[in-house]
Amino acid sequence: MTRKIRTTHVGSLPRTPELLAATKRRDDGSISDEEFKEILSDGVDRVVKRQVDLGIDIVNEGEYGHEAPGAVDYGAWWTYSFSRLGGLDLREGVEFLSDNKPQRSEPGNIVLTSFADRRDRRLFDEVYTDPNSGVHTPQGKIVNPVATSEITYIGQDLVDTDTRELRRAVDAAGAGDAFVAAISPGSAARVGNEFYATDEEFVDACADALHHEYKAITDAGFTVQIDAPDLAESWDQINPEPALEDYRAWLRIRIDAINKAIKGLPKEQTRLHICWGSWHGPHVTDVPFGDIVEEILRAEVGGHSFEGASPRHEHEWRVWQEHTLPEDTLIYPGVVSHSTNAVEHPRLVADRIIRFAEQVGPENVVASTDCGLGGRLHPQIAWAKLESLVKGAEIASKELF
Repeated sequence: MTRKIRTTHVGSLPRTPELLAATKRRDDGSISDEEFKEILSDGVDRVVKRQVDLGIDIVNEGEYGHEAPGAVDYGAWWTYSFSRLGGLDLREGVEFLSDNKPQRSEPGNIVLTSFADRRDRRLFDEVYTDPNSGVHTPQGKIVNPVATSEITYIGQDLVDTDTRELRRAVDAAGAGDAFVAAISPGSAARVGNEFYATDEEFVDACADALHHEYKAITDAGFTVQIDAPDLAESWDQINPEPALEDYRAWLRIRIDAINKAIKGLPKEQTRLHICWGSWHGPHVTDVPFGDIVEEILRAEVGGHSFEGASPRHEHEWRVWQEHTLPEDTLIYPGVVSHSTNAVEHPRLVADRIIRFAEQVGPENVVASTDCGLGGRLHPQIAWAKLESLVKGAEIASKELF
């Protein structure tokens, strides 16, 4: 057993200025594929080395390979999948998560509405419509996919590039463990559907397709992190507020799909990330973690990553007083937040880690972030938070071991 609290993060890290500029040039066609790949490789090398130099134990490539044409930085975790799934018709010019017409759910029939119709946004309409409020909301135009034929996986070359770039950078920097983030079946299915008869069929098809991406990552020797903000965030995206049992049934479809997608993969090389959405809003309509944790724990993964530092969810460490962590399973609680510019003091980080360790055992805790930091914080702040994460884990390790 490693006698220390290891550290990691959720995935997205600040892009280098060179990569951001190259991505814009790729969008307007003013850069060759070869030049873009050189800049991407250099960026991956630098971001991995910086993590190693800081003392992060489980590193990644910053999700640098997840940039998609026309995508805003903080949307890349989702939009990258548009070029990896066949069967999608990409329709230009629709506003990111905000241009859909409001829809209403009914008992037993959950329908996600648009960002503009979220219940949190309705309660704080003045805040969300005030450009000076500081609330972080998606902006810009991207392609809006619709499933018009059978969903297939067409991203083998792209995921091979992800793993090849990460392997080279990990070996060069002398890193230990590493992971690659990949979208969950339920999150992949949060696009238009004109082909499948039911929501369950659509999610199940995404599971079949994404199995290929997950397997490519684990075959390369890395952990696959399944990004599933749909599991918690979607509660706020349903009007009116659904019955809890209806929501749990809706989650069950998505957890079953995750289990199908990871079947046959090494459990210790899988982890699941949930969060309550990355926008910097009040979040007063978030579903309590305790209301959904039993469904989340049905996922047959080796670890669970979740928000533990957010002002709306920090108190939910108490969930682990009432629920038993499955055998051979780790938790990756967020102990620094992506939603505040304040850099957490290492002592506070250590206290957060210790609270979780006291509930599930220090050997089962890996200190992490609430969500991805890239595109949500100024790079200088993001890296300062990771430095505080490492220092806090060092304090906690001395006291726990």
